[in-house]
Amino acid sequence: MKKCAFLSMDSLAGFEVYDNLVEPYLNKYGVEVDTVSWRDPSIDWNSYDMVIIRSPWDYQDAPEAFLNTLRTIEKSSANLENSLTLVHWNIDKIYLKQLYNEGISVIPTKWQERLADTPLCTAKIKTYFEFFQTTEIVLKPRISANADNTFWLKADQHIKIDKLNKAFADRDFMVQPFVPEVVNSGEYSLFYFNGNFSHAILKTPKRNDFRVQEEHGGRLQAITPSNELKNAAHKCMLAIKKQHAMPLYARLDLVEFDGEFRIMEAELIEPSLYFNMDGNAPKQFADAIMARLSKE
Repeated sequence: MKKCAFLSMDSLAGFEVYDNLVEPYLNKYGVEVDTVSWRDPSIDWNSYDMVIIRSPWDYQDAPEAFLNTLRTIEKSSANLENSLTLVHWNIDKIYLKQLYNEGISVIPTKWQERLADTPLCTAKIKTYFEFFQTTEIVLKPRISANADNTFWLKADQHIKIDKLNKAFADRDFMVQPFVPEVVNSGEYSLFYFNGNFSHAILKTPKRNDFRVQEEHGGRLQAITPSNELKNAAHKCMLAIKKQHAMPLYARLDLVEFDGEFRIMEAELIEPSLYFNMDGNAPKQFADAIMARLSKE
Protein backbone atom coordinates (compact mmCIF):
# COMPACT_ATOMS: atom_id res chain seq x y z
CA MET A 1 0.00 0.00 0.00
CA LYS A 2 1.20 3.51 -0.87
CA LYS A 3 1.25 6.20 1.80
CA CYS A 4 0.47 9.86 1.25
CA ALA A 5 0.62 12.81 3.65
CA PHE A 6 -1.55 15.92 3.36
CA LEU A 7 0.59 18.72 4.81
CA SER A 8 -1.46 20.91 7.11
CA MET A 9 -1.10 22.95 10.33
CA ASP A 10 -1.36 22.18 14.03
CA SER A 11 -5.07 23.05 14.19
CA LEU A 12 -7.63 23.75 11.47
CA ALA A 13 -10.23 25.04 13.92
CA GLY A 14 -12.10 27.94 12.34
CA PHE A 15 -11.15 26.96 8.78
CA GLU A 16 -13.22 25.28 6.08
CA VAL A 17 -11.35 22.21 4.78
CA TYR A 18 -12.55 19.75 2.13
CA ASP A 19 -9.53 17.49 1.55
CA ASN A 20 -11.29 14.66 3.39
CA LEU A 21 -13.51 14.27 0.31
CA VAL A 22 -10.50 13.00 -1.65
CA GLU A 23 -9.43 10.36 0.88
CA PRO A 24 -12.08 7.70 0.06
CA TYR A 25 -10.95 7.64 -3.57
CA LEU A 26 -7.28 7.34 -2.61
CA ASN A 27 -8.14 4.60 -0.13
CA LYS A 28 -10.01 2.76 -2.89
CA TYR A 29 -6.86 3.00 -5.02
CA GLY A 30 -4.81 1.49 -2.19
CA VAL A 31 -3.34 4.72 -0.83
CA GLU A 32 -3.28 5.43 2.91
CA VAL A 33 -3.62 9.13 3.78
CA ASP A 34 -2.40 10.98 6.89
CA THR A 35 -3.00 14.66 7.60
CA VAL A 36 0.11 16.01 9.35
CA SER A 37 1.36 19.37 10.59
CA TRP A 38 4.32 20.97 8.87
CA ARG A 39 5.51 22.07 12.31
CA ASP A 40 5.84 18.51 13.69
CA PRO A 41 9.58 17.68 13.86
CA SER A 42 8.97 14.01 14.73
CA ILE A 43 7.60 12.98 11.34
CA ASP A 44 9.66 10.53 9.30
CA TRP A 45 9.06 11.81 5.77
CA ASN A 46 10.74 8.70 4.36
CA SER A 47 7.69 6.73 5.46
CA TYR A 48 5.60 8.45 2.77
CA ASP A 49 5.58 7.99 -0.98
CA MET A 50 4.19 11.48 -1.51
CA VAL A 51 3.68 14.60 0.61
CA ILE A 52 1.08 17.01 -0.78
CA ILE A 53 0.99 20.56 0.56
CA ARG A 54 -2.65 21.18 1.34
CA SER A 55 -3.67 23.38 4.29
CA PRO A 56 -0.66 24.91 6.12
CA TRP A 57 -2.55 28.19 6.37
CA ASP A 58 -0.21 29.65 8.97
CA TYR A 59 3.00 29.38 6.93
CA GLN A 60 3.10 33.13 6.29
CA ASP A 61 3.85 33.63 10.00
CA ALA A 62 7.14 31.74 9.65
CA PRO A 63 7.90 31.37 5.93
CA GLU A 64 11.56 30.40 6.37
CA ALA A 65 10.69 27.68 8.89
CA PHE A 66 8.05 26.42 6.46
CA LEU A 67 10.57 26.33 3.63
CA ASN A 68 13.02 24.47 5.87
CA THR A 69 10.39 21.78 6.44
CA LEU A 70 9.87 21.52 2.68
CA ARG A 71 13.63 21.25 2.15
CA THR A 72 13.70 18.36 4.61
CA ILE A 73 10.85 16.65 2.75
CA GLU A 74 12.58 17.25 -0.57
CA LYS A 75 15.70 15.50 0.74
CA SER A 76 13.68 12.48 1.85
CA SER A 77 12.47 9.65 -0.37
CA ALA A 78 8.98 11.21 -0.51
CA ASN A 79 7.83 13.10 -3.60
CA LEU A 80 6.84 16.67 -2.64
CA GLU A 81 3.88 18.20 -4.49
CA ASN A 82 3.85 20.91 -5.47
CA SER A 83 7.63 20.93 -5.79
CA LEU A 84 9.98 23.04 -3.70
CA THR A 85 10.98 24.90 -6.87
CA LEU A 86 7.38 25.90 -7.51
CA VAL A 87 6.89 26.92 -3.88
CA HIS A 88 10.02 29.09 -3.93
CA TRP A 89 8.70 30.84 -7.04
CA ASN A 90 5.12 31.19 -5.81
CA ILE A 91 5.62 32.10 -2.15
CA ASP A 92 6.44 35.75 -2.94
CA LYS A 93 3.74 37.45 -4.98
CA ILE A 94 6.37 39.20 -7.05
CA TYR A 95 5.96 36.15 -9.31
CA LEU A 96 3.10 38.20 -10.79
CA LYS A 97 5.73 40.50 -12.26
CA GLN A 98 7.25 37.53 -14.09
CA LEU A 99 3.85 36.44 -15.38
CA TYR A 100 3.30 39.98 -16.64
CA ASN A 101 6.64 39.81 -18.45
CA GLU A 102 5.38 36.59 -20.07
CA GLY A 103 2.41 38.45 -21.48
CA ILE A 104 -0.15 37.53 -18.81
CA SER A 105 -2.68 40.22 -17.84
CA VAL A 106 -2.40 40.95 -14.11
CA ILE A 107 -3.64 43.69 -11.80
CA PRO A 108 -1.32 46.76 -11.95
CA THR A 109 1.04 46.58 -8.97
CA LYS A 110 3.60 48.77 -7.22
CA TRP A 111 6.20 46.63 -5.43
CA GLN A 112 7.45 47.99 -2.08
CA GLU A 113 10.13 46.94 0.41
CA ARG A 114 9.56 46.52 4.14
CA LEU A 115 9.27 49.71 6.18
CA ALA A 116 11.76 49.17 9.01
CA ASP A 117 13.87 52.20 8.01
CA THR A 118 11.38 54.18 5.93
CA PRO A 119 7.96 54.24 7.63
CA LEU A 120 4.88 55.33 5.74
CA CYS A 121 3.40 58.77 6.12
CA THR A 122 0.28 60.44 4.77
CA ALA A 123 2.24 62.03 1.93
CA LYS A 124 3.68 58.67 0.83
CA ILE A 125 0.29 57.00 0.79
CA LYS A 126 -1.04 59.92 -1.24
CA THR A 127 1.50 59.09 -3.95
CA TYR A 128 -0.01 55.59 -4.24
CA PHE A 129 -3.44 57.03 -5.01
CA GLU A 130 -1.85 59.41 -7.52
CA PHE A 131 0.23 56.64 -9.15
CA PHE A 132 -2.85 54.55 -9.94
CA GLN A 133 -5.11 57.59 -10.50
CA THR A 134 -7.71 56.13 -8.17
CA THR A 135 -9.40 56.93 -4.88
CA GLU A 136 -9.15 53.39 -3.48
CA ILE A 137 -6.11 51.14 -3.09
CA VAL A 138 -5.17 47.83 -1.46
CA LEU A 139 -1.96 47.12 0.45
CA LYS A 140 -0.97 43.55 1.27
CA PRO A 141 2.17 41.54 2.08
CA ARG A 142 4.03 39.84 -0.74
CA ILE A 143 4.04 36.67 1.40
CA SER A 144 0.54 36.14 2.76
CA ALA A 145 -2.48 33.88 3.05
CA ASN A 146 -6.11 34.21 4.16
CA ALA A 147 -6.07 37.97 3.40
CA ASP A 148 -3.95 38.52 6.52
CA ASN A 149 -2.67 42.11 6.86
CA THR A 150 -4.57 43.21 3.77
CA PHE A 151 -5.80 46.82 3.87
CA TRP A 152 -8.43 48.54 1.73
CA LEU A 153 -7.73 52.28 1.84
CA LYS A 154 -9.92 55.12 0.61
CA ALA A 155 -8.54 58.58 -0.08
CA ASP A 156 -11.43 60.35 1.67
CA GLN A 157 -11.17 58.34 4.91
CA HIS A 158 -8.82 58.55 7.87
CA ILE A 159 -5.90 56.16 7.39
CA LYS A 160 -4.31 54.53 10.43
CA ILE A 161 -0.66 55.01 9.54
CA ASP A 162 0.65 53.31 12.70
CA LYS A 163 -1.27 50.13 11.91
CA LEU A 164 0.19 50.01 8.41
CA ASN A 165 3.72 50.61 9.63
CA LYS A 166 3.36 47.84 12.18
CA ALA A 167 2.02 45.41 9.57
CA PHE A 168 4.78 46.09 7.05
CA ALA A 169 7.74 46.88 9.30
CA ASP A 170 9.38 43.56 8.44
CA ARG A 171 7.35 42.45 5.42
CA ASP A 172 7.83 43.43 1.79
CA PHE A 173 4.47 44.50 0.43
CA MET A 174 2.55 45.42 -2.69
CA VAL A 175 0.12 48.18 -3.59
CA GLN A 176 -2.68 47.79 -6.13
CA PRO A 177 -5.71 49.81 -7.19
CA PHE A 178 -8.84 48.49 -5.55
CA VAL A 179 -10.78 46.42 -8.08
CA PRO A 180 -14.48 47.25 -7.67
CA GLU A 181 -15.45 44.19 -9.72
CA VAL A 182 -14.40 42.02 -6.75
CA VAL A 183 -17.32 43.51 -4.82
CA ASN A 184 -19.69 44.07 -7.75
CA SER A 185 -19.17 40.86 -9.72
CA GLY A 186 -16.93 38.67 -7.57
CA GLU A 187 -13.64 36.81 -8.03
CA TYR A 188 -13.39 33.72 -10.24
CA SER A 189 -11.35 30.66 -9.33
CA LEU A 190 -10.46 27.98 -11.89
CA PHE A 191 -8.89 24.71 -10.76
CA TYR A 192 -6.38 22.53 -12.62
CA PHE A 193 -5.04 19.07 -11.74
CA ASN A 194 -1.95 17.97 -13.70
CA GLY A 195 -2.69 20.88 -16.02
CA ASN A 196 -6.23 19.69 -16.80
CA PHE A 197 -9.19 21.94 -16.03
CA SER A 198 -11.38 20.52 -13.27
CA HIS A 199 -14.01 23.04 -12.13
CA ALA A 200 -14.67 26.72 -11.45
CA ILE A 201 -16.38 28.84 -8.82
CA LEU A 202 -17.36 32.45 -8.26
CA LYS A 203 -16.50 33.96 -4.88
CA THR A 204 -18.26 37.11 -3.65
CA PRO A 205 -17.59 38.98 -0.39
CA LYS A 206 -20.14 39.79 2.26
CA ARG A 207 -21.63 43.27 2.35
CA ASN A 208 -19.13 46.10 2.99
CA ASP A 209 -16.15 43.74 2.65
CA PHE A 210 -13.76 42.82 -0.16
CA ARG A 211 -12.36 39.53 1.19
CA VAL A 212 -13.87 36.53 -0.58
CA GLN A 213 -12.62 33.76 1.73
CA GLU A 214 -15.28 31.72 3.52
CA GLU A 215 -13.64 32.48 6.85
CA HIS A 216 -14.41 36.17 6.21
CA GLY A 217 -18.01 35.57 5.17
CA GLY A 218 -17.45 35.10 1.45
CA ARG A 219 -20.08 33.28 -0.60
CA LEU A 220 -19.33 30.53 -3.14
CA GLN A 221 -21.14 29.55 -6.33
CA ALA A 222 -20.23 26.81 -8.83
CA ILE A 223 -20.10 28.17 -12.37
CA THR A 224 -19.42 27.14 -15.94
CA PRO A 225 -16.69 29.56 -17.04
CA SER A 226 -17.02 31.48 -20.28
CA ASN A 227 -14.57 30.76 -23.09
CA GLU A 228 -12.93 34.14 -22.47
CA LEU A 229 -12.38 33.31 -18.81
CA LYS A 230 -11.04 29.82 -19.56
CA ASN A 231 -8.72 31.17 -22.25
CA ALA A 232 -7.23 33.72 -19.83
CA ALA A 233 -6.63 30.99 -17.24
CA HIS A 234 -5.25 28.54 -19.81
CA LYS A 235 -2.77 31.13 -21.04
CA CYS A 236 -1.54 31.56 -17.46
CA MET A 237 -1.16 27.80 -17.01
CA LEU A 238 0.98 27.62 -20.14
CA ALA A 239 3.19 30.44 -18.82
CA ILE A 240 3.67 28.57 -15.53
CA LYS A 241 4.52 25.35 -17.39
CA LYS A 242 7.00 27.26 -19.55
CA GLN A 243 8.95 28.36 -16.47
CA HIS A 244 8.46 25.24 -14.33
CA ALA A 245 7.17 21.69 -14.48
CA MET A 246 3.40 21.40 -14.59
CA PRO A 247 2.05 21.57 -11.01
CA LEU A 248 -0.03 18.77 -9.55
CA TYR A 249 -2.64 21.36 -8.61
CA ALA A 250 -3.24 25.02 -9.35
CA ARG A 251 -5.96 27.50 -8.51
CA LEU A 252 -6.06 30.59 -10.69
CA ASP A 253 -7.94 33.56 -9.26
CA LEU A 254 -9.14 36.06 -11.86
CA VAL A 255 -11.23 39.21 -11.90
CA GLU A 256 -12.57 41.52 -14.57
CA PHE A 257 -10.55 44.75 -14.75
CA ASP A 258 -10.48 47.35 -17.53
CA GLY A 259 -12.55 45.16 -19.82
CA GLU A 260 -10.60 41.90 -19.56
CA PHE A 261 -10.02 38.98 -17.19
CA ARG A 262 -6.81 39.44 -15.23
CA ILE A 263 -4.93 37.18 -12.87
CA MET A 264 -5.22 38.20 -9.22
CA GLU A 265 -3.17 35.25 -8.01
CA ALA A 266 -1.84 31.91 -9.23
CA GLU A 267 -2.17 29.72 -6.13
CA LEU A 268 0.31 26.83 -6.22
CA ILE A 269 1.13 26.28 -2.54
CA GLU A 270 -1.87 25.78 -0.27
CA PRO A 271 -5.06 26.88 -2.01
CA SER A 272 -8.38 25.52 -0.96
CA LEU A 273 -9.44 23.44 -3.96
CA TYR A 274 -13.13 23.53 -3.00
CA PHE A 275 -13.84 19.87 -3.62
CA ASN A 276 -17.28 20.47 -2.09
CA MET A 277 -18.30 22.60 -5.07
CA ASP A 278 -18.01 19.94 -7.77
CA GLY A 279 -19.01 16.30 -7.47
CA ASN A 280 -16.29 15.11 -9.85
CA ALA A 281 -13.41 17.12 -8.40
CA PRO A 282 -12.40 14.79 -5.51
CA LYS A 283 -12.00 11.80 -7.84
CA GLN A 284 -10.23 13.91 -10.47
CA PHE A 285 -7.70 15.04 -7.87
CA ALA A 286 -7.22 11.47 -6.64
CA ASP A 287 -6.66 10.37 -10.26
CA ALA A 288 -4.07 13.14 -10.72
CA ILE A 289 -2.24 11.96 -7.59
CA MET A 290 -2.30 8.36 -8.79
CA ALA A 291 -0.88 9.40 -12.17
CA ARG A 292 2.13 10.86 -10.40
CA LEU A 293 2.51 8.00 -7.97
CA SER A 294 2.56 5.55 -10.88
CA LYS A 295 5.59 7.37 -12.34
CA GLU A 296 7.69 6.97 -9.19
